[in-house]
Amino acid sequence: MTEIFAHRGSAQLARENTVAAFVAARDLGADGIELDVHLTADGNVVVHHDGEVPGLGPFGRLLSAELPAWLPSLGEALDACWPLRVNVEIKQDETDAGPERDRSLAFEVARLLAARREAPRIVVSSFSLEAIDAVGTFEPSLETALLVEGDRDPMGALVTAREHGHRGLHPFFFSVDAGLMKAAKDCGMAIRTWTVDDPAQIVALADLGVDAVVTNDVAAARRALGRSDLPDAAPPRSVPPPAAG
Repeated sequence: MTEIFAHRGSAQLARENTVAAFVAARDLGADGIELDVHLTADGNVVVHHDGEVPGLGPFGRLLSAELPAWLPSLGEALDACWPLRVNVEIKQDETDAGPERDRSLAFEVARLLAARREAPRIVVSSFSLEAIDAVGTFEPSLETALLVEGDRDPMGALVTAREHGHRGLHPFFFSVDAGLMKAAKDCGMAIRTWTVDDPAQIVALADLGVDAVVTNDVAAARRALGRSDLPDAAPPRSVPPPAAG
């Protein structure tokens, strides 16, 4: 079955990449959540798409205490998404200190996820091969996937990701075809494609056998895939994640 991942939560119903957006996406029947993470100046992993907070500046110069209340930590986001699958995208730091900070972010993400013992529901992805390589080195139990821009050869990226020990490829949906899917299935690589909202394209991708689609419209994706009825009983929000330690 092709899973439906909510792009940054349900941004149609709440501010993207927030607890409210994640809860809304779960209530809509998403199978998973895609979210983005950055590293603060004091070493905490927080959830936001862009590399800076409007009016405050880049995360590399901000302390956690300086962040607005609506901006969640990764831990808070994972609690809000429970028990859905979560695709944690490591965003690249665009400053001069970027490579070192990317590695530090990869380490902190791997450390936090390992401490929570939640590897089965997590996939860590990035456009940076170095970042997901670092995650795999720090915590081999975590599934990692290489994100691929639309102008890059997905078949070559598939070979590279497999050679580096990653278990998934996340290509732009225009790049997915039968040849890529056959190659991925032959070597046991998961294909989760982004970001697709057109129902006909979602159906076509599901017919090709993609493992997941990342979408801004969970409800439309569910209808397109014949899953318009929500489960009789959604998991209660009070269910805690597995205890660490």
